[in-house]
Amino acid sequence: MVTKFIVIDVERPDDFRVNVIIGMSHFIKTVEDIYEALLNVNPTIKFGLAFCEASGSRLIRTTGTDKEMIGFATRNAKKIAAGHSFVLFLNNTFPVSILGVLKNVPEVCHIFCATSNPLQILVGTTDQGNGIVGVVDGGSPYGVEGVNDIIKRYELLRELGYKFDPKKEGS
Repeated sequence: MVTKFIVIDVERPDDFRVNVIIGMSHFIKTVEDIYEALLNVNPTIKFGLAFCEASGSRLIRTTGTDKEMIGFATRNAKKIAAGHSFVLFLNNTFPVSILGVLKNVPEVCHIFCATSNPLQILVGTTDQGNGIVGVVDGGSPYGVEGVNDIIKRYELLRELGYKFDPKKEGS
């Protein structure tokens, strides 16, 4: 059994509004269940999904609501080529809005990442096939946040609407 490791650079648009989620699932039903789960959160969501079958026909199954996102998901799934992995591209939807629902899809076993950062997938290859070992999401930290950084973080979360701003109460 020959084992080697390769690094796959995830192809994605240079746009912070496009996010990618990489995960593992265990059944062909994943494709339809993720589709339905995402539409239940937001019927107008723009996404593309590619799922790599691990047995039987061993096809890359695809679905979504946006041709460009389906294209990105499919091209990256082909490069990763790991059985039971899925690649989900989101346009104009932050992963925080759908991760809880995605994790509750019965077939989903693991989420490796959810990001709009540059992304690399670490893939192990054996005689049997490929498997995702891990991910490199963005870059390494430059340091530890200071007081000004804490203030900026606080303000950003409120500006994006993810945290309550008591100064805007009643407005």
